Amino acid sequence: MADNADPARAADPASTSTAASGDPRTASGDPLTRLLADETRVRAFAAVALGADTPAKVREMAGVSVKEAVTALRRLEENGLITDDATGLSVAYDRFRQQARTRRETAPPPPSYGSGDERTEAVLRTFVRDGQLLRLPAQWERKLIVLKHIAERTFEPGVEYPERAVNQKLRAWCDDTPVDHVTLRRYLVDLLFLKRQYGVYRALPQAS
Repeated sequence: MADNADPARAADPASTSTAASGDPRTASGDPLTRLLADETRVRAFAAVALGADTPAKVREMAGVSVKEAVTALRRLEENGLITDDATGLSVAYDRFRQQARTRRETAPPPPSYGSGDERTEAVLRTFVRDGQLLRLPAQWERKLIVLKHIAERTFEPGVEYPERAVNQKLRAWCDDTPVDHVTLRRYLVDLLFLKRQYGVYRALPQAS
């Protein structure tokens, strides 16, 4: 899709930095996001995804001018989002699949909570993050797993804690969550993770 010089292209760092590497995510600032921040390019990409295989069809389907369609398509092709070959324009699905595989392969391992049980780890990864309770599970068995984790990470067995200290420790788990520390404390007492007597709390040893 040859076209004469486009002033917007020279002003757009995404078009130069990514054309050399061929990967829209290698330059700083995520050029792919910048590329698709332009409404005309999004319209053109959507038109190709919906089957428009020529610039004329893209122009008609996207509701843009000829120049806008050609410029947008060139940017999309340079950045590897679409291809233009003998069969016409098409989305570069293979490229997206390759990027997805690369991300999976290079993704950091999931956090470990030291339980030694994969099911327990999966539950904790879903409901606990960076020492924060995201929410309590609705399913009772999962709720027990999360509450046991909180009790073991927060209180030492046999140590006595005044209610103020218990509240302070549990508030740290509840920041920006729909669960308040009072509800959490009540669960821990009712399920015998904590024993309360005369306003003093003591963590009870739990079976492994």
